[in-house]
Amino acid sequence: MPVHSSDISFRTGGENDIVDITGDVAKAVLDSGLSDGLACVFVQGSTGAITTLEFEPGLIGDLPRALERIAPADGEYQHNLRWQDGNGHSHVRAAILGPGITVPFRNGKMLLGTWQQIVFIELDVRPRERQIHVQIIGD
Repeated sequence: MPVHSSDISFRTGGENDIVDITGDVAKAVLDSGLSDGLACVFVQGSTGAITTLEFEPGLIGDLPRALERIAPADGEYQHNLRWQDGNGHSHVRAAILGPGITVPFRNGKMLLGTWQQIVFIELDVRPRERQIHVQIIGD
């Protein structure tokens, strides 16, 4: 079964920067030349996450507020006590959301819902250079 690999690179603005990467992933699927299969979208790093959501201002504001309730930035984290880098909450949030997703595609088009976009969420406390790996398998 053919496999195609692609990378998406960008710089984030820091914590809670949410980047719509749907178009980049769609281009990777199209460039693969495959018709039907799966696209695995994965962020390299332990303080970023990949998920889907409706990419609109309300949810872009709601998600960071929800994450703050789940893993507060000012909470006590053993990671911070050990490394003094202040991003213990970033690691916890990333572990909860996860580093990647798998999206099926048919006839070269991802099977996303009408209001469903693929997003990268920067959870680290500082701006970062990020690399997203897209591994595509199919026919």
